[in-house]
Amino acid sequence: MQEHVSDRLVGTLVDNRYAVQSKLARGGMSTVYLATDLRLERDVALKVLHPHLAGDETFLGRLGREAKSAARLSHSHVVGVLDQGTDGQTAYLVMEYIKGHTLRDVIKSKGALPPRLALALIDPVVEGLGAAHAAGMIHRDIKPENVLIADDGRIKVGDFGLARAVTTSTSTGALLGTVAYLSPELVLGKQADARSDVYSVGIMLYEMLTGQQPFTGEVPIQVAYQHVNGTVGPPSALVPGLASEIDELVQWCTANDPENRPVDGVALLQELRHIRTNLTDRELDLQPPAALEAGAQNPTEVIARTNNPTTVMSPLAPPERQPRFQPASSGDHATSVIPAAPLPQPSAAGGPYPDTTPAPLTKRARRKADKEAERARSRAAATPLKTLREGNPRRRGALWMVILIIAALLATGAGWFFGMGPGSPGTIPAVANKTVAQAQQLLSDAGFQSSTRDVFHDDVPSGLVVGTEPEAGTEIRKYQPVALFVSKGPQLFELPKLTGMTLDEAKSELNRAEMALGTITEKFDEGAAAGLILAQDPAPGSLARHGTPVALTVSKGPQPIPVPSVVGMEEDDAVDAIEAAGLKADVAKEEVNDRKVPKGSVAAQSPSSGTLTRGGTVTLTISDGPRLVEVPSFVGKQAAEARRELEKLGFEVRVNNILGGFFGTVRDQDPVDEEVPEGSVITLTVV
Repeated sequence: MQEHVSDRLVGTLVDNRYAVQSKLARGGMSTVYLATDLRLERDVALKVLHPHLAGDETFLGRLGREAKSAARLSHSHVVGVLDQGTDGQTAYLVMEYIKGHTLRDVIKSKGALPPRLALALIDPVVEGLGAAHAAGMIHRDIKPENVLIADDGRIKVGDFGLARAVTTSTSTGALLGTVAYLSPELVLGKQADARSDVYSVGIMLYEMLTGQQPFTGEVPIQVAYQHVNGTVGPPSALVPGLASEIDELVQWCTANDPENRPVDGVALLQELRHIRTNLTDRELDLQPPAALEAGAQNPTEVIARTNNPTTVMSPLAPPERQPRFQPASSGDHATSVIPAAPLPQPSAAGGPYPDTTPAPLTKRARRKADKEAERARSRAAATPLKTLREGNPRRRGALWMVILIIAALLATGAGWFFGMGPGSPGTIPAVANKTVAQAQQLLSDAGFQSSTRDVFHDDVPSGLVVGTEPEAGTEIRKYQPVALFVSKGPQLFELPKLTGMTLDEAKSELNRAEMALGTITEKFDEGAAAGLILAQDPAPGSLARHGTPVALTVSKGPQPIPVPSVVGMEEDDAVDAIEAAGLKADVAKEEVNDRKVPKGSVAAQSPSSGTLTRGGTVTLTISDGPRLVEVPSFVGKQAAEARRELEKLGFEVRVNNILGGFFGTVRDQDPVDEEVPEGSVITLTVV
């Protein structure tokens, strides 16, 4: 639903291209607007960064790189990044506009979902993440608010890259993400990978199945603590009867150790679809208990970072010493900033943290645990409880000397390892636009081991290096891996067939394919109605980059032909003239009398003027000449009467007066008492 609130940007034009229509939402980092891309004539989501971020050049540079990386990811279940830039003091991202709602809205309205619906909703999310992971991208902020569900049913994951841009630009060492879905390694400030996204998906699936999040607390630090030290329980504890395969899937995704989770979204998708296929209809359609409603949604909160890493913000402290938690606005990025520092340990007397009892083990895990317990009991039975001989002081002194020497050697080795060896810090060199061999040599000379990943790139030629992860200039330990992103060239997409569509339909299809509208040429066409697409360039099926302009040839319909005038022409000549113009002559069966048009000539035509399209019909009416009229005799009658009657009959009267025509009487008439053509001249001799 659009938020109709007065805003300085509404009604303005950003970067001379994006017409801002209305405000959609406001979040912790940006405000989202509905805008129209005037160049491509389509609606987009315009994400305008808040001023404190827009003024940070370091952040803008990283955001630009992350936006380019996200824009190269083209997948049906990932919201596309279309553009990024600045306009004066306005820094913005342009994203695909998805009209609909979020997964959060579904959970709020429905609470716990049946397994069939929950697995169907999570499937496209995992598929989109799998495509991103395969392209070397990590989301880092998976949550129901970032899962968009269009009105037509399409499901897409949004906000790729923005969370990372903010995370890596902060100088406090804080992490960005919604605390309810953060993986343990992110809470502890460790490097994230695809398995961190998998953890968030597992938490989200748990919430969809049960209507509530697995970890809750009065303050976010309590939730963060449970992510690190707790274990996500099986959803079936809240939804009795839930299939054990679903329990295992959720707990596999949310394993505390990343090594025990699916390696990425692709691996998770395979298992997810295997489970969906093998569950019975009864298991899939299991209805959760009516009492399960949508759990309380933790608001976005900011937790201040302490200067002393050993100082923790204990929720047991007196109220006046508690840190203040300020909720941020929900919207495009409902997030929490939590410190990447050691978390508080529970006191012996207990604390306010919720129960974190480990979840029930699978059969295979139980068997493994039983074997480990049996081995431990065997070792314990074989170990004496009391030594049989007292040690002497000299021997103990020698032992301590050995321990000190070993400790010194270890300290020396650690100093070498972290000072000059593989654990020493190093700065990643710039390798962009170099060959793979050159880049690997530069990294090797700097002491780093590297691996390669192929990615699409619009600007870097195929075979050259796009960049590294971590990026050039970053200081890391030399034993840490460095990924080289190698360009596969621009990603090409098949152009749709536009011929036969109307111009409006072709524009819509180009928008869906994310191509640009090129020049439009109009031409007459006898076989296509006006407004239909006759041809396109490049041709249908051609491979092109997103944004490639496509030139269209549009029909103006059949060419109009002026109707020639053939009235008065002989019939054959008239027919030839009409057919020569590309029209068809149709001669009427009935002829008409016409005293002005000779017999056999065209007396009338329809239409008589204007235009017709090729093959149009012109109807010709042929003259039968003037009609014959019998001339009555007016001899002996007055000349005036004779003239009047003869003119009524259509004759022309000529009077010849003798002796001045004193009496006005007709003495003679020529012709008289015979049929003559209408309009003939009748001569009267008057005395």
